[in-house]
Amino acid sequence: QILSKGELQVSDKERHTQLEQMFRDIATIVADKCVNPETKRPYTVILIERAMKDIHYSVKPNKSTKQQALEVIRQLKETMQIERAHMRLRFILPAKEGKKLKEKLKPLIKVIESEDFQEQLEIVCLIDPGCFREIDELIRSETKGKGSLEVLSLKDVEEGDEKLE
Repeated sequence: QILSKGELQVSDKERHTQLEQMFRDIATIVADKCVNPETKRPYTVILIERAMKDIHYSVKPNKSTKQQALEVIRQLKETMQIERAHMRLRFILPAKEGKKLKEKLKPLIKVIESEDFQEQLEIVCLIDPGCFREIDELIRSETKGKGSLEVLSLKDVEEGDEKLE
């Protein structure tokens, strides 16, 4: 009965180590997904960890790290300049549905980088990652499988050294 219904005793040190690991994982996910909106540069994991300690974030051991990371991003927005890195997408839409669909997609798109309209409408744009599923479903249902959606990059960040003057 103990083997089938009993619980495993976890020592204080083990629990502490596990929570510390989750804290580090959450900070890593946040650092991966977010940028400074002014410079479009990613934050370091150490900086995110420090910010999480500043807002007194406590890890919930029974929730997934990804869910908690999204929660942390929301909380950090109140104290520092941080936002999710935009995704770069390319849509190729049939000419018929292109104009009508573009109007429906406009509120979900942050920045249109290029637009090409010959036989079909091709748009390269930046979106908020939270809108991806909605955009994907909209394109599928409106074009009945004729339109295509391609992810060019999962996060749009500036790389390399910054020039100081």
